[in-house]
Amino acid sequence: MPEIYQPEEDSYLMSEKIAEEISNILSKNKNPIFLEIGCGSGINLRVALDSGIKKQNILGTDINEEAVRHCKSLGFNCILSDLFDKIKGKFDIIVFNPPYLPLDKNEPEESRQETTGGKKGNEIIIKFLNQAKKYLAKEGEILIITSSLSQDVDFKKLGYRAAELADKKLFFEKIIIWRLEI
Repeated sequence: MPEIYQPEEDSYLMSEKIAEEISNILSKNKNPIFLEIGCGSGINLRVALDSGIKKQNILGTDINEEAVRHCKSLGFNCILSDLFDKIKGKFDIIVFNPPYLPLDKNEPEESRQETTGGKKGNEIIIKFLNQAKKYLAKEGEILIITSSLSQDVDFKKLGYRAAELADKKLFFEKIIIWRLEI
């Protein structure tokens, strides 16, 4: 079984942007519903709670049973799900820090689930975005990360308006946080 994904630079950058976006959302919607796909260590669930979203309005999912158990032990509602397979309802904010790197055959198979987004690196992101529209509330938004190492995602072609919220240059790549709306 894979270990729980531990926060790295991408997680911390996402957390900063989540806090900012929740502040904006709360000015328009006093009772937003938050979903994180791939909640891992629970860092972003905690940020959502600390930023003012009610605990009962926070749902985390992960494909990793250990991550689900961990987030439940932190007191969060969390379910085992591959992307939206077990999800019902609409959400005002959906967060996903996906595996976004292209396949590296030298990487151990047990860590690929956390890092590899497919052969080109963007396949899981595209699958997520094709499913996400069905679960996004009217005027809802998605926060997602992409990497310069992966093939670009054509957000417009997938039906989204995209705004770059932040980027961070690491020694080998640039990661970007996007806000997407329908």
